[in-house]
Amino acid sequence: MITDTIKKFVSRLLTPKPTGPLRIGPESHGIDRRNVSRHAIKVCEVLQHEGYEAYIVGGAVRDLIVGMEPKDFDVATSATPDQVRPLFRRARIIGRRFQLVHVVFGQEIIETSTFRAPANETQETDEHGRILRDNTFGNQEQDAERRDFTMNALFYDPVTEQVIDYHDGVADLKARRIRIIGDAAQRYREDPVRMLRAVRFAAKLNATIDPATREPIATMAELINNVPASRLFDEMLKLLTCGHAMDCLRQLRADGLHHGLLPMLDVVLEQPGGEQFVELALERTDARVRSGKTVSPSFLFAALLWQQVDVRWKQYLEQGEPTIPALSQAVDSVLDEQTEKMAIQRRFSSDMREIWFMQPRFERRIGKTVYRMIEQPRFRASCDFLQLRAAAGQFDSVLAQWWMDLANANDEKRAEMIEDAAALPRPAGQPADPAKRRRKPRRKPAAAPPVI
Repeated sequence: MITDTIKKFVSRLLTPKPTGPLRIGPESHGIDRRNVSRHAIKVCEVLQHEGYEAYIVGGAVRDLIVGMEPKDFDVATSATPDQVRPLFRRARIIGRRFQLVHVVFGQEIIETSTFRAPANETQETDEHGRILRDNTFGNQEQDAERRDFTMNALFYDPVTEQVIDYHDGVADLKARRIRIIGDAAQRYREDPVRMLRAVRFAAKLNATIDPATREPIATMAELINNVPASRLFDEMLKLLTCGHAMDCLRQLRADGLHHGLLPMLDVVLEQPGGEQFVELALERTDARVRSGKTVSPSFLFAALLWQQVDVRWKQYLEQGEPTIPALSQAVDSVLDEQTEKMAIQRRFSSDMREIWFMQPRFERRIGKTVYRMIEQPRFRASCDFLQLRAAAGQFDSVLAQWWMDLANANDEKRAEMIEDAAALPRPAGQPADPAKRRRKPRRKPAAAPPVI
């Protein structure tokens, strides 16, 4: 019996290990083809029919394996962008750093990229090692190697229904482990946003970051400052809308990554009521995301930065500034500081201003003023924001509910509510409506003396 055991042990040592990627069937990976976008399947089928390799890749494969609904579907192929574009009626080549093809099917866009080779010395980088241009094409194995995390280096063939796995990504997904491909420090230099992605994936998947993947983050967090502000805004938006926003913010703060994104986060969370207000805002955002509802970036950032706006507003009021000019100064100073780090798009910052400037107007319920407020395009968002303030103890909850009931009412009910409110006694300290000034009748010009 001992001899048999020794023989088996020796046999295992001498048996060559299988080379190449793991090819995992549907019974093991668990992807239901019915949950895959038919347009992504179509792109793969067309490219394969033309003799090219084509697979669904990245986040879609990851989410399908863990049972989540993917937000979008990407395809990776051996065909170059110039070879992909003529095969589809509506397709266009985009990108500078990463050149790829957008194949359009109605409202859905299938992002189709060519297999790429890993970073090399010939690629253009900045002084910190961040890759600026990356259009060196390669094969499937090289493409898997250059992807950031093992769980994102998976290829799903919708024709054979196999998952091709070069880096044990499926095993990491099953173990809820975030593991980077290659040397973590080098990969973070190539693209510092990968540090933010590690935090987001850990929160989204309720996973842990592998020690070797996490260790360099604390010392390399400052590299976030080298990333273009517009890209940071996009990544921050993904963090805040992943369904686990508060967990992400806490992890960003723990790793020192928030200094490159929300430089005022420490100040906000340490102020009285600051953490409560942010938690309320993000909990409601997470609830909307998990129920499949849309989230307004303007509302989200307005809530995240409000506490600092409110503090500065009160400071200007104490200095004797009138209400609206004081609020205007507070808003300008906060947005100026924030946009140094992260470029909030003008359309979002404009909406944020409207939401903030609506808040003082909720103090009064006077007929014409109320009707003018209802006509504002951000009235409903401002009412939702008011509910947050009331929940955090910053505004009278009864009055806040009146405004929300008004927002939900039809025209007839609104008129009745406004009329009833006008009949209520004015709160102490609230000034009366200014009396209308009577116009003085114009004096007729004196008649000219007769000419003699």
